[in-house]
Amino acid sequence: MDSDDLTILFKALYFAAKKHKDQRRKDEGATPYINHPIAVAKTLVETGKVTNVHTIAAALLHDTIEDTHTKPDEIEEEFGKKILALVLETTDKKWQPKPVRKFLQIKNASNKSNAAKQIKLADKICNVQDVLTNPPVKWSNRQQRDYLIWAEMVIKGLRGVNPDLERMFDELIITGKQKFGR
Repeated sequence: MDSDDLTILFKALYFAAKKHKDQRRKDEGATPYINHPIAVAKTLVETGKVTNVHTIAAALLHDTIEDTHTKPDEIEEEFGKKILALVLETTDKKWQPKPVRKFLQIKNASNKSNAAKQIKLADKICNVQDVLTNPPVKWSNRQQRDYLIWAEMVIKGLRGVNPDLERMFDELIITGKQKFGR
């Protein structure tokens, strides 16, 4: 990795940190939201062995359009069309009802680029880890179990791009089945 790659990554990290600065996760400790995109990027690199700087930068930025007031033009101006395309590919349209967004994630998973599939795999891994160890405060066991079932359906369409990420996801699902039954 050269200095230009490091510049892009730190620029993406700083951008995401600024955009998510006032956001918290819904867990008991109200974890700073920025920890999530960092965990997604870390999972890509450490578990998935992903080294493509655009993919890692997009992982850091993957929730900025969806969860902040960030406009696509801002990301394109700062990071270019390749990274913007990956961010858009991994972004839900928040104006749609939640059941529609969840259905579309299942339906569209197999149509994503390999890089976007890897980001989504890492994202689901991190979300499942949180559901298993540090769930949203108001979630019942049933909501946690239902999330795992839905995540498994999304992952079916993402398979075939990164066996290491897929294996990690599968191990988490086994843990979830032991915890919640099924």
